[in-house]
Amino acid sequence: MASFPCPYLNGEVELTDEREHHIAERHPDLLPAYRDRIADTLANPDEVRRSTRLASARLFIRQFDTMDGKYEVVVVVTDPGPSHRHWIITAYLARKLSEGVLEWQKP
Repeated sequence: MASFPCPYLNGEVELTDEREHHIAERHPDLLPAYRDRIADTLANPDEVRRSTRLASARLFIRQFDTMDGKYEVVVVVTDPGPSHRHWIITAYLARKLSEGVLEWQKP
């Protein structure tokens, strides 16, 4: 298991081995080659959106120049309990952004 700092959530975000395997299997254009970009997206997103599909999830979004104009989307779930545990459920590349309600945007 890995964890990444996320200033927006004021804490660490976990990436379990199972979720990393899921991302690598379903989105091989992202993992393993761009694993460091997950950390970059969580540390310095271009925007954060509230998921419309899952109330406890946020989409951290960043566009990298080296990804043919695509956006990297890292979906993080926050445990509503007192632990406020944050973990990645998936990450993927997208040409367009259509899901979620804008919560924060980089000035």
